[in-house]
Amino acid sequence: MDMSPRQIVEELNKYIIGQDNAKKAVAIALRNRYRRSRLTKAEMEEITPKNIIMKGPTGVGKTEIARRLAKLVGAPFIKVEATKYTEVGYVGRDVESMIRDLVECAVRLVKEERFKKVMEKAGATVDAKLVKILAESRRADRGETPENIFEQNIFDGLKKGYYDNEVIEVDIIDNPKPMELVPGGAEISIGSIFGDMMPKKRKKRRITVKEARNILLNEEADKLIDKDSVNEEAIRRAEQEGIIFIDEIDKIAAKGSSSGGQDVSREGVQRDILPIVEGSTVMTKYGAIKTDYILFIAAGAFHVSKVSDLIPELQGRFPILVELESLTKKDFIEILTTPRNAITLQYATLLKVDGVDLKFTEDAIDAIAGVAEEMNATSEDIGARRLHTVMENLLEDVSFDADGTAKEVVINKEYINAKLGKEMKSKDLKKYIL
Repeated sequence: MDMSPRQIVEELNKYIIGQDNAKKAVAIALRNRYRRSRLTKAEMEEITPKNIIMKGPTGVGKTEIARRLAKLVGAPFIKVEATKYTEVGYVGRDVESMIRDLVECAVRLVKEERFKKVMEKAGATVDAKLVKILAESRRADRGETPENIFEQNIFDGLKKGYYDNEVIEVDIIDNPKPMELVPGGAEISIGSIFGDMMPKKRKKRRITVKEARNILLNEEADKLIDKDSVNEEAIRRAEQEGIIFIDEIDKIAAKGSSSGGQDVSREGVQRDILPIVEGSTVMTKYGAIKTDYILFIAAGAFHVSKVSDLIPELQGRFPILVELESLTKKDFIEILTTPRNAITLQYATLLKVDGVDLKFTEDAIDAIAGVAEEMNATSEDIGARRLHTVMENLLEDVSFDADGTAKEVVINKEYINAKLGKEMKSKDLKKYIL
């Protein structure tokens, strides 16, 4: 990933509006990853990532920044909720499970890459199997046609998708479902315990040719890739490139100086997270992984508690604090129009399926942004998520009446006033209620 911090921010700007300080911080952290990878092994071991805490209200882009960042570089990335973990000694998820989840993500990424490389070879084997199965079911129809020409005709039909919906009987591997030993805990598969000591159980299933091709393709590709090298590469990527986003970290901060059972438990979770962030070795089913060089990005609203309420040792492991701002009307206008996945484009694309050509005027965009800002100010501030509430209310009748008939619907300021005017008046009155 040879992108400068400025280029990384430009890419993030395509999907996230505002929050320049947060974007700059994560872009520098990502570029430092690349800089470190160009050093000698001895130098690399001395440099650890500078973890980040994002402080800001809900719906302003904290999770989206981290998610887009990981997607940008194809790095193993997981999002976890700090509130899901419990102190050692209690039933629930232990903090090491976040590292195991990260390794699973890395294995999936590496497997997908290796699958693409062997897919052509696996596809040829699968096509030969399907031609054989289809030919067997059509032996009586062959007549005087020579065997090779008969099979070639079937192969041509298979490639053109003529047999996609035909039901055939195929012999596939029966993968037993993993069992959950502890509710919410790790899952274990009996097959993975015994590995290759026991022959894989197979079963016959009646499925369409299209479904059969996907299942057989995965089976054949799985045979062609070296699982040990996949696991080694996955462990390396998780260690060197992994990103863990810990959300709701403010919920495990002890509030002020109060003490009690709940706060003790919160502090216990922080103390359990600490060695993971500091750097430790965690055992997974793919091998041991060191957490020293994983980039941790924590986030929280910190409405009730403060960042300083976290235990000092944990604060020290997150040296970069970035504050995200609440969204303004100007931000809402940009969110509705600028990003590649703008919400107005999403609704227009969805309704186009039913023949509705949805258009928004400039004054409509301005009015929607105003409504969202007003609702956030007079009730709970939920950031950009408020736009979903407004848009759903606004387009409820349009979505309900769409029946496949081609028509154009123009959303303008008058339409918005008629649709949301009553609701806005009730919101205005709430300002005067003590």
